[in-house]
Amino acid sequence: MRFLILPLIALAACSPASNDAAPANGVLAEGPETAITNVAATELPAGVAELAEATVPGMRIAEAERKDRDGRTYYDVEGTRPDGSEVEIDMLLQPDGSLKAVEVQRDIAWEAAPAPVRAAAAATADAFTPERVIESRQVEDGRILYELFAPGKPKDPAMEIAWADGKATLLTERAIH
Repeated sequence: MRFLILPLIALAACSPASNDAAPANGVLAEGPETAITNVAATELPAGVAELAEATVPGMRIAEAERKDRDGRTYYDVEGTRPDGSEVEIDMLLQPDGSLKAVEVQRDIAWEAAPAPVRAAAAATADAFTPERVIESRQVEDGRILYELFAPGKPKDPAMEIAWADGKATLLTERAIH
């Protein structure tokens, strides 16, 4: 019996890592397929404008998209704050038909990200200077996620770093929203 167990342990140690594991370099696999539909302001579901106002007081809605991904439906509502700065609110359609704000996002310059966030990204094996950075406040828990887009890859963030309680944490899996 002992002679059968040792070869099995050796085989397990030599087996390739699961595709579900994040690469050691911090670069995430491509995200799930997303169906995107532009939504005219006159065709927004009931409650979108009210939720936008409650989430970002004074927001002026400029455009919206419906995104269907992994069995969930989101409305990404873009516009401006009263000061003129751009903002996006991601709203999740709930099973009862109501909407829930899940993220408040804005694009920022990489240099504007906290130094520990930049250091966490730089410490990865395949570090890159992001072409685009989205700062995303998670409504439920207040964490900030920094979505980093690699040069020439505008579809999905190549890396995500969470910022909470003064600590930057490189995510090994894509955030759900």
